[in-house]
Amino acid sequence: MFDLKSLCLRAMVVGSLSFVPATAEERPPNVVVFLVDDIGWGDVGCYGSQLHETPAIDTLAKEGMKFTHGYSACTVCSPSRAAIMTGQYPARLHLTDWIAGHVHAKAKLQVPDWKMYIDHSLTTIPEALKSKGYATGFFGKWHLMPHKQPELMPEHTPEKHGFDINVGGREWGQPKGKGKYFYPWDMPGLEGGAKGDFLTDRLTTESIKWIDGVKEKPFLLYLSYYAVHGPIMTKPELKKKYQAKLKAGDFQQKNAAYAGMIQSVDESVGRVMDYLKKNGLADNTLVIFTGDNGGVAETSSGGLRKGKAWSYEGGTREPFIVKWPGKVKAGSSSDTPVIGMDIYPTILEAAGVSQPKDQACDGISLVPHMEEGASIDRDTLYWHYPHYHKTKPYSAIRKGNWKLIRFHEDGKLELYHLRKDPSESQNLSSQFAEKAKTLAEQLDAWLKSVDAQHMTPNPAYDPKAGKRGQKGKRK
Repeated sequence: MFDLKSLCLRAMVVGSLSFVPATAEERPPNVVVFLVDDIGWGDVGCYGSQLHETPAIDTLAKEGMKFTHGYSACTVCSPSRAAIMTGQYPARLHLTDWIAGHVHAKAKLQVPDWKMYIDHSLTTIPEALKSKGYATGFFGKWHLMPHKQPELMPEHTPEKHGFDINVGGREWGQPKGKGKYFYPWDMPGLEGGAKGDFLTDRLTTESIKWIDGVKEKPFLLYLSYYAVHGPIMTKPELKKKYQAKLKAGDFQQKNAAYAGMIQSVDESVGRVMDYLKKNGLADNTLVIFTGDNGGVAETSSGGLRKGKAWSYEGGTREPFIVKWPGKVKAGSSSDTPVIGMDIYPTILEAAGVSQPKDQACDGISLVPHMEEGASIDRDTLYWHYPHYHKTKPYSAIRKGNWKLIRFHEDGKLELYHLRKDPSESQNLSSQFAEKAKTLAEQLDAWLKSVDAQHMTPNPAYDPKAGKRGQKGKRK
């Protein structure tokens, strides 16, 4: 049913953030967020890729701060996206899987009754920025609409969560129009085009047009690429380029079409940054570049273990770059662990907006760390995935250099020391049993503190059903 109570609460929260127009001298920074779908930690040049050519992204790192231990809030997309928007862990949101997830009818454990939308009682980044008169534009992949509850879908579009404009965002997690990444796309705001038009390029064109119309105000551009999610498709000339490059050299990464998709994202970043510079906007713009989960191919992970949907570092470690001229030292680097929820308080502090009262925030603003080198008052990160995917259901904790993973079917613990063993090749849970026990207890306390949902025994469990009980149709 339509949640009138939540909408009323949302209106009260957003309304309490009074609008105060900024003078030219007081104008808060523009904000640009580049969110890349399924990009792995090792997919760009400044994080070690030899095949992929990413000069624009590499320039962001040279002009800002590169985080070497940046994480997504989940190993799949929708929870990570909701966490960025709200500053809350997916476990707290009860939005813990990609929408709408898989059916595992015969699995050992049942998935909890999780949410497939952001509660309207929560103030999102664009809603919070309204108090400073920001124009807010969303371009690309949204994937936060409960399409298993069609009656609720109209209330969970980007516009219903604070954006003035939505170009390309709908319930899809990947392009499903007739042409996939090539025109036609069947997405809002992307009507009209020509054969051969590429989705990443068009989203960039529309983003720049939008900035051009709102640049007299402070603005939030949220450019959420569908790339580099499958289907893996690129422009013919880029595929030929990387096929030739692969023939001429020996590279760990081998996919020419994927390399072309990465280059298109990089060219998009470059186009936006060039526009900002040419129009005198770059010096007052906070730019954040990151991804929503690890890459599909393990070769995207830069030597880390596994990739998207796995419990290991390759599933959640991300490129994470912040550029803010005059605030963030150019060419700086940080090995402090940061996570997607930190984007929320970072943007709000940069804009001079107080965090909403009565809304928990699990993120920590990175502004003092980036401006002054201040340490971040947090040494622990958490993940909770009560679902089946490539991995079995698990929860995890990173405390300092230690990482503990607990798998829920049998309670198995895996313990790794990430500084000594970043590829998670040595399970130390038996050798350091007391450490594993202590971390498991801290993980349990955190799960309770955020009211995390738990799995329950499945009365239809069939041990003969195959890997992860995947009998039944996919949702």
